[in-house]
Amino acid sequence: MFSFELDVHTHTVSSGHYTHDTVTDMIKYASQTGIKLLGISEHGPAIPHSCTASYFRSQSLAPSLRMGIHMLYGAEVNILDFAGSLDLPEDIMKNLDYCLAGMHLPCIKPGSLEENTAAYIHAIENPFIRIIAHPDDVKYPVDYRRLAEAAMDCHVLLEINNSSLSPDGYRGDVKENDRTILELCRKYRYPVLLSSDSHGHSNIGNFTYALALIREINFPEELIINRSAEQFLRFLYNR
Repeated sequence: MFSFELDVHTHTVSSGHYTHDTVTDMIKYASQTGIKLLGISEHGPAIPHSCTASYFRSQSLAPSLRMGIHMLYGAEVNILDFAGSLDLPEDIMKNLDYCLAGMHLPCIKPGSLEENTAAYIHAIENPFIRIIAHPDDVKYPVDYRRLAEAAMDCHVLLEINNSSLSPDGYRGDVKENDRTILELCRKYRYPVLLSSDSHGHSNIGNFTYALALIREINFPEELIINRSAEQFLRFLYNR
């Protein structure tokens, strides 16, 4: 029986789509699920109707403990080009608890395998990126061996995104891509991060589809960093 203490890829109403839930709504729900550490990671400003830069500047004022939940405040920043440019400046990212980087269609058109891989690797090399969000998207083919090796070199986590794997996921049939990521992490003995990508409270801590794949391939539980909030925080602050 798997037991996990954290979910750090979640979105509130501030991300501009799919939910009316506030941060308080998210925390209330998380406090009932056994989650010890909750990360709020709104979409960067290149996503239509999402947060402006000023929103992220104010995150340092938010309390780190609410309703018994350890809170982290981050951003899911957007990769804008194949050089790995991001939609938040470094003077903002450095004051956030963490940043994920991902590719989204409103922000960057899919390129070749080489171009997409270069974009991810350049983003990984940014000192304020700690997680690569949903690198399984079939619209953006990637050389996963190079991606995993770059992630290890820069102490960055690759995400297994539960929303991607859900039957109504919009990133295509990502299962084989996620299987490849997991097998590389098994080979290199490198941790992975499970994320709900919950828009609103209802899926916080829900890793159902990710866990089905993990059980299917017998992926080692000790390589899932969600098992321990303490381990995740050590990883986060030890780049």
